[in-house]
Amino acid sequence: MRLQHLHLLLTLAKTGSLRASAQTLNVSQPALTKALRQLEDEFGTALVVRTPKGVRLAPPGELLAARAATVVREIERAREEVAWHLRHAEAQVTVGVSPVAAILLAPGAVERFGARWPQVSLRMRDALYPRALEQVRAGELDMALGPLPVEGIGRDFVVQPLFDSQSVLVARRSHPLAHATQLAELLGTGWVLTGPAGGPGDPRNIRFGATGDRAPQVRLECESFATLLALMPRLDVIGIMPAGFFDRYGPGMGLVKLPIGEVLPNTTIHVLHRADTPLTVPAQRLLESFLAEANALRTSDRR
Repeated sequence: MRLQHLHLLLTLAKTGSLRASAQTLNVSQPALTKALRQLEDEFGTALVVRTPKGVRLAPPGELLAARAATVVREIERAREEVAWHLRHAEAQVTVGVSPVAAILLAPGAVERFGARWPQVSLRMRDALYPRALEQVRAGELDMALGPLPVEGIGRDFVVQPLFDSQSVLVARRSHPLAHATQLAELLGTGWVLTGPAGGPGDPRNIRFGATGDRAPQVRLECESFATLLALMPRLDVIGIMPAGFFDRYGPGMGLVKLPIGEVLPNTTIHVLHRADTPLTVPAQRLLESFLAEANALRTSDRR
């Protein structure tokens, strides 16, 4: 099996057409058909299904394509690393960061990294789980920083804790319950869910004490904190926000932290990457910068 065979399978999956795939790969259609037959003979099964509308991958083809995508990405990364070592060519690292990681860790880590690796370009993407886990698995992200799902993750990740993030309850200054001191006072009002259901921004995770089967009323769902900051100053809703994020942006947007006596649980921010794929040299150095920044943050918090 050759690398060209893997490109062939991935192109067929993308185009759904032998003719379009031949054009994309710049080969003749008979040559492509021959290569496909060789690949099917090697695996002893049909990898594509021909239909009147074109072709699609058979189940064995889908399994092989998933592995092929990983192989092709790793070869491309290997070429990038070798080129960097030989010619100091530009390398690239793509990182997914949660809002609190972006605020508390990314500035110092990126500055620390850039001072030693100025030729490496960084791509920082907003990332919330579970989407961040999918992006790391797919190779779209070299690593991701943020909280983990309550149910945990599989063994296909290398995971390291970075720091604990305290959550606070937030509302606009004119909210009727802006001065509430007990969680029980907030149960009957409207809430905003930030991020995925079941995550740190879900008010249904809060224990309101002896309230029977009552649950908070989620009236607004926001996927990002940018949307949350845009809407909350105009609405009478209460939201959960990382303390570090609120301290940076909340007061300037007309938001206040509710003086609730009960302490909300901490959320641990982790960094994770795939266990079956070694990080590139630049990515490993960036990871070390994030770890150093997290250690500095923990040391500062203890003082």
